[in-house]
Amino acid sequence: MRIAVIIPAAGGSRRFLEAGGLRSKLDEDLGGKPVLQRTVELFTKHDLVGAIVVAGPAGDEEFREFRERHGDRLGLLGATVCRGGVTHRWETVRNALAMVPADCTHVAVHDAARPCASPELLDRVFMAAERHRAVVPAVEVSDTIKRVEETGETLGGSDDVAAILGETAEFGKPLRVVRATVSRAGLVLVQTPQTFEAATLRRAYSQADLSSTDDSGLVERLGEPVAVVEGEMRNIKITRPGDMELARALLGFKPPEGRAVHKRF
Repeated sequence: MRIAVIIPAAGGSRRFLEAGGLRSKLDEDLGGKPVLQRTVELFTKHDLVGAIVVAGPAGDEEFREFRERHGDRLGLLGATVCRGGVTHRWETVRNALAMVPADCTHVAVHDAARPCASPELLDRVFMAAERHRAVVPAVEVSDTIKRVEETGETLGGSDDVAAILGETAEFGKPLRVVRATVSRAGLVLVQTPQTFEAATLRRAYSQADLSSTDDSGLVERLGEPVAVVEGEMRNIKITRPGDMELARALLGFKPPEGRAVHKRF
């Protein structure tokens, strides 16, 4: 068994920046190294991993800057860098899939913004992939789930006087109300790395319709069963600035000081 790891890193960190982030979440400091490098390092010492492909931005200028920031470090880690997709995640994975060496029997796809996965999690997923064509890690849903919808109003209502007096930004957000409570029975939160028999993933990516929020969804569309193994609560996906604090706490790192991490030499 020889695994190639694909790490899609073409996104623009839109939600991270909209929530107050100062730079791409993949460039954020995590113990003196960028988040992206920490994520790649999860796989560099695993015996079953034979190749790592990191897919960066698609645009010429963006890709050049990406290589300037990360290319040398990723090269030292043995990773290959390629261009990702213009619009959709599946474009990025498909581009990286074309770079996977022919001698790799399996392909794992892991979110670039999940640097906290443990070696034990990787072992669980990869061991299951020896017996199943598609494997995903997942955690049980513990919170109550409700379906909501926007009303067209704002949280602060339409009180012009309150607006003049300066309500907080929170009260300017859309008002959402609960429409239904959803049963948690049979629901899980799916994580990465999602790992597949290489031929199965290539077959999934040869379909006409590649719209999906994750790679296992494309495999499901083939009619293939997807095995589920136990994930980890610590395997968080960094999405907003507050997630960086949690990631540092999980990994035992202090907040950064001074220059941005990708500018340190």
